[in-house]
Amino acid sequence: MSDDTIVAAHDKAAAGTPDTHAQYRILPLVLLFVFSGFIFYAGAYLGRYSGRFSGEIFDERQVPTSGQPVVAAIDPLVLGKRQYALACVTCHMPNGQGVPNLYPPLAGADWVTGSEERLIAIVVHGLKGPITVNGNVYSAAAMPAFGQVPGGGYNWSDERIAAVLTYIRQEWGNEAGPITAQQVAAVRTAHPDRKEWTEPELLALP
Repeated sequence: MSDDTIVAAHDKAAAGTPDTHAQYRILPLVLLFVFSGFIFYAGAYLGRYSGRFSGEIFDERQVPTSGQPVVAAIDPLVLGKRQYALACVTCHMPNGQGVPNLYPPLAGADWVTGSEERLIAIVVHGLKGPITVNGNVYSAAAMPAFGQVPGGGYNWSDERIAAVLTYIRQEWGNEAGPITAQQVAAVRTAHPDRKEWTEPELLALP
């Protein structure tokens, strides 16, 4: 461009005459700012919620959930069998026959398939003194408390006790209904300061 052309262009600009030959518009600048804002927002969003794109977080095959942890339900008979093997099998034997004249049997025992409250009370609070099972007297020194009671014991939860009682009531040919955690809690609450039961005290229960 010559000097005269430059001066003429300057005079047009100074006079306020728009330069239509340059095709200048404000719209491209607006779009630039808008798209820049989108890019900034997307970057900030990914930085916060991407989880570093870990495969442990993102799984397109995962079924949507409520976000609450899911606890798998355990079959009471499975849990009861496990609890029996942990603490009961030593005295009552794997076959539920017990030890003659010492530890009473559970297989076919009237105490097991009979009163639910008496059975729960024995396991929750413990038993001391002799007990007659199916017409035979068993003179074990004591059975410890398994429930969450003052003074300790095995401190099993109501669910664990319910499970093991359900197991022994349905094992070795026994055919009795299940015991629930609510039933165990009711017996425990009804006798909050109870120590070991004796047979006469248990027979007074319904």
